[in-house]
Formats: sequence, structure tokens, C-alpha cells
Amino acid sequence: MINLWCHDIGREHAANRTLLRTVFQVFMRLFSPRKTTLLLVIRDKTKTPVEYLTQALKEDIQKIWDSVQKPEAYKEAALSEFFNVEVTALSSYEEKEELFKEQVGQLRQRFYHSIEPGGLAADRRGVVPASGFCLSALQIWKVIRENKDLNLPAHKVMVATVRCEEIANEKLRHFFSDKGWLDLDAAVKSGPVPSFGTKLKAILDSYLSEYDLETMYFDEGVRTAKRKQLESSMLDHTYPALEKVIEHLHLAALNKFRSDLDQALSSGEGFTASVDQCVQASMAEFDAGLRDAAAKHVGMDASKVRNKLKEHIQDHVESIRNAKLAELKSNYEKNLSAALAGPVQSILETRERDAWACIRRLYRRETENATLAFSASLSEFELDQTVSSKMVSELREHARSVVEMKAREEAGNVLMRMKERFFTVLSRDRDSMPRTWTGDEDIRAITREARLAALRLMSVMAAIRLDDKPDKIDRALITALLDGGPLSWKRSIEFTYDPLASSTWEEVSPKDTLITPVQCKSIWRQFKAETEYAVAQAMSVQETHRRSKNWLPPAWTILLLAILGYNEFMFLLRNPLYLLGLFVAFVLSYGIWLQYDITAYFRHGTLSALLTILSRLLPTIMDIMTAIVNMSHSHKKHSTSGSSCPPPIHTHSFRNQRQAQVQYHQSPDSSSTSSSVDSNGGDEHES
Repeated sequence: MINLWCHDIGREHAANRTLLRTVFQVFMRLFSPRKTTLLLVIRDKTKTPVEYLTQALKEDIQKIWDSVQKPEAYKEAALSEFFNVEVTALSSYEEKEELFKEQVGQLRQRFYHSIEPGGLAADRRGVVPASGFCLSALQIWKVIRENKDLNLPAHKVMVATVRCEEIANEKLRHFFSDKGWLDLDAAVKSGPVPSFGTKLKAILDSYLSEYDLETMYFDEGVRTAKRKQLESSMLDHTYPALEKVIEHLHLAALNKFRSDLDQALSSGEGFTASVDQCVQASMAEFDAGLRDAAAKHVGMDASKVRNKLKEHIQDHVESIRNAKLAELKSNYEKNLSAALAGPVQSILETRERDAWACIRRLYRRETENATLAFSASLSEFELDQTVSSKMVSELREHARSVVEMKAREEAGNVLMRMKERFFTVLSRDRDSMPRTWTGDEDIRAITREARLAALRLMSVMAAIRLDDKPDKIDRALITALLDGGPLSWKRSIEFTYDPLASSTWEEVSPKDTLITPVQCKSIWRQFKAETEYAVAQAMSVQETHRRSKNWLPPAWTILLLAILGYNEFMFLLRNPLYLLGLFVAFVLSYGIWLQYDITAYFRHGTLSALLTILSRLLPTIMDIMTAIVNMSHSHKKHSTSGSSCPPPIHTHSFRNQRQAQVQYHQSPDSSSTSSSVDSNGGDEHES
């Protein structure tokens, strides 16, 4: 019969596990198989059903049986071959005394009837006659005494073990419910607690002192062992609070490092020096906090928590370093882009043959200045030489990519840029003044010059030339597109075939090609088609200007008319009436001349000019006659009233009445000329 406390069921160092293991091992070694009843009596039964407790106990016993070393003969023997396990439970004597006595009486009856079938005496195979009981008991006791595994502790040790364990459990329960400890634990959960180690040490020492006082008369070995167990149990219970304290210290030190580092970097100190200074200050504060939080009972390894803090600090340093390096690199790339993008675009738009030479000088100067300053800035971070060289190389690649990006962007707009260059050269002279297409300009030469300028612009944008290598793009384009095509190839020493019948340029890598030769030919065809109208318009304006200057007949025609018309001229001199008619005709013609811009009409053709003049001749004559009649009436009125003479009526007075009609029929090209003629006519009359 084995007495068990209900609360010890399932515990590794309780419920007599060690005793059962010893019994199993020795029983198999010393005795033959026989059914022995193991009656497990559960004391202070709780509300847990007996069936559940029985199952748990049998499982534990089976595990003990499976774990013990068995002799070879019983290697595969089952527990049921040696033992019959039975379980019974008794209620608490303190709480249910009547029920406890009733259950004990029932258990007593089981012992009274133990030899009955199914009783506690089991299979009865190992029974001996009553007359031989004494000898059998002596023999069994002799075997027990000779076997060291069955040496039971002395009565003093057993009592000390039980009593010291009870006292230790009592102190542990009191510690769990101690108000000081509960307040300290709650304070730790809410935030850092100053002098945590001192306060915890005082609480632990009080309970350990009480244990020492109550167990001072028990066996020293047992007392010391149970004290260590009590101390270990209390420390295990306080370990989460200690971890929380260390977590607070860790967080406080890390936050201090972050704030100190940010402040140091904001003040302009070097990165490495700031990091070293802040790490030293934060670790000193953390070590002081650890010394304050540690109790003498706690065997805490400070190196682990310090190393963990150092790892987190190093992670933050790496993140700050990476952020600073990224920001520094971004700023240099931004400045380098601003220093290259605009000037490169301007050079590609305005320069011709030396465009890429200027871009190379600009690229090398700006890149060299940026990399030198960038390397000096990187030295503050104490980077590895490989990392530093890689970042400088990436900055150089960024500068090259900026130039290439702008070149590709301008190459995409090459047709528009070519037309702008062509129209600029065509419409403006070398002094950037607008051209006036008179009869003296060589339009063919000017057109060739404008096309050559556009072609050289396309040559500049055809490829990226940052490596200062010679190429034949400019010559190939001029030979193939401007100098006459196949005839120029045959006369050329450099090209014996069409240089644009390819998808790549000689001596230019494909990655540096912006416009292929085939694309150049296509762009040139489109360019010529879109600019031919401007050339034709210039030639038309020049031809019109020539015609406007030569509207009078040639001099030989006038001389011939004078010779052949001598008789008619003499006839007019002998007849004054004809002269009067000619004078009237001259006055009318002169009035018509002042009213209209005759020269502008003839610029659009003789027939159209004559039709326009004839359609307006009669209204103009009527206006002149009306003006003369009005003048006559005004003169008579003045002579009658004796008032001052009215101002003379100028020719332009009736001309203004027709001004709107005249301007409506005039073309835009003749507006400026008409206005100049009108003003001149007005000046002549006023004079």
C-alpha cells in the first residue's frame, strides 16, 4: 500500500516515483514472477474524478516500468506479469472527517477479505505454509539487507526531508502572495524600478531567514538541499520580472544612444566619432542599471544581455549609416544631374562639330569635382575600401547615365531640332537679323548652308561620344545625303558603297548608337519633305519682289514710243483743247493713284489689277466731282457771309471716304506699302 497526496500526482519528484523505480528493478532481479498488488491510496481527494486520477497514475507507473533496466529474462515482460495496480481515494480528514472515516472503514474491509477471489492477495502463487512463515521472512530480510539498492534512509533523514519540504512549500506560498513582491512585480510591468535588486534581495532574504530559523534543528544536508530548492523556486518565479527590468534598461540605453547620436550628427560631428562616443555612454548607463537591478541570489550572465544590446546598437548604427550614405549619394547625384543635364541639352541644341568635345570636357570636370568631394565625405564613415570605391564608381556611372539620357532625349526630338536649325539659318542672316528676300540673295547657297547645319546637328545626335574616339558619321551623312548620293560615293575615297545602308556605325558600339544610319536616311527624307515648302516660298517671294521693282516698261520701249509718237505730240501742242482734256485726265489719274495702291495690285497679276481698277474707277470719279462741287458751294457761301475762308479740301478728304472699301480689297502683303503711299500722298498735298 502506497500513500499518495493528490496534488503530487503527475509531478516528477513526487508520488514516490523514485521508490517505485527501485522496487521494480529489485523485484525483477531478486524474485520470480508473481502477482503482487500495488494499492495506491490517494489522500485529500479533490473534485477531479477518480477515474481520471486512476488513469493518470497507471500511465505514470507504466512509464516507470518501461524506463527501468530489466534482466535479459524479463526484457519483454509486461507490468501485469508482476503487479496488479489498484487505486483508491480518501477525502480530506480536516474538511470531511465523517466521510474520511467511512472510506477508511471500507478499505479496512478489503484487507479483512484480501484472500478471497479477486482480493488484495492477488494470485497466491508465492504463499508459504504458516509454519514456514518465520523462515521465509528471515530469508527475505536477509536478501533485502544484502542488496544496497534497498537501503532506506534513516528515520532522522526521512523526517527532515518531509518537514523541510513542508516548510519550504509554505514559505514559497507565502512569497507568491507577498504584498511587497506583488507591488514590485506590478511596478516592473509599468516601467523601470530604481533599486530593483535591493528590494528583491530584501524580500528573498526575509523568507530564506524564516526557513533557516524553522529548519535549524533538522539534518544539515537535507536542510541545505531544500533551501536551495526554495531559493531556486523563488528565483524562477521572479525571473520574468527580472527580464522585464532588463528589457526596460535595454530600451532606455538604446533610446539614449539614438537620441545622443542624432544630436551629435545634427551638431556636425563626424559619424564614426559620434558613434563611438554614444556607444560608450549608453553601455556605461546600461551597466550601472544592471548592477542596480541584480540581486546576489541571481546568477545572471551580464555578457549575454550586453552583447544583445551591442547587437541592437550596431543594427541601428548600420541603418543610420545606410540612410546617411543613401542621402549623401542622392544629394551628389542630384547636384551632378543639375550640373550636367541643362548644359548638355544646351550644347546639343546650339553647338555643331565641337558639341561632344564640349560635353566631354563638361562631363569630366563635373564628375571629377563630384567624386573628389564624395570621397572626402565618405571618409567620415570609415567604410571598407571596396565599398567606398564601388560607391564612387556608381556616382561616375550616374553622371554618364545623365549625359546619355539627355542625349537620347534630344535624339528623340532630332527632326524638330533639325527643322528649327534649318529655319533659323534660312530666315536669319549671320547677324541674326531677319532676311528680306530681295533679288540679290542666293537662295540655293543659303538652302545648302541651312541643310548642312541641320545635317550636322543630326550627326551630333546620332551617337554618344564620351570616349573621345574618332568616327566618320559626319562625313558619311554629308556624302550620302547632301553631296548627291551614289555619285558622291564613287568619287569619295572613304566610302565605296552607301554608308547609310547599315544598322550600325563604323567605330561606334551599338550601346552608344542613338540614331542608326537607316533611321538617319528616313529622318532626312521626312526633313526635306517638310522644309521644301519654306524654300519654295522664299523663291516665290524673291521672284515677286523682282517683278514689283520692274513694273515700268524697258527704256528702249520708252525711246521707241517717243520717236514714233512725235507727230501725235506736235498735234496736241497745236490743239489746246486736247491739252485741257489731257490735264483733266491727269488730275483724275493722279487722284486715283493717291486713292489706291496701284503697285500692290499689279503684284498679283496685270489682269486682276486692271479688273480691280476698272471696278472702282466710276465711284472714285464721282467722289472727286462731289468734292469739287462742295468746294464751289463753300466758296460762294463764304463770299456771301463775309466769314473766314474754309480750309482747302485736300485730295485725301474724299479718299478717306473710300478707305474701308479699299483696305478690304487689299492683300496683307500690300498693307504696309499702301499705308506708306497714302502718307506720302497726304504729305504732298499738305505741302
